[in-house]
Amino acid sequence: MREKWLAGAGGAQGRNTEALKLLFWKLEKHLKSSSGASVVAIDNKIEQAMDLVKSHLMYAVREEVEVLKEQIKELIERNTQLEQENNLLKNLASPEQMAQFQAQVQTDCSPTSAAQPPVPVGTTQVLPSAQNSSSSA
Repeated sequence: MREKWLAGAGGAQGRNTEALKLLFWKLEKHLKSSSGASVVAIDNKIEQAMDLVKSHLMYAVREEVEVLKEQIKELIERNTQLEQENNLLKNLASPEQMAQFQAQVQTDCSPTSAAQPPVPVGTTQVLPSAQNSSSSA
């Protein structure tokens, strides 16, 4: 009787093993198919996020380009205005003033001229030695 029970138990155990194998196989198949689907879903979400980032970046770049175009336009206008003012001042300046200005520009380029303040066009510069001699006289 005991052998019958073992044989019956063995048969049941064999069926249970087969049922468990089948269950694990189905579960594994389900997990593989759903993980494949979840990988695709994750890929889709990543792609959507990248598209969103791309569109935000493009919008920010376009905005920055517009700001820079406006700044360039203003700088061109300012440059034109300064060129006209420069030409007017050159036409109104005497040859002596222009020579003095050219000399000042050349000395401003030298390294020792950094300590000297610029002299406005149309004024004469009094040297320190001339100031001392005129105040002592």
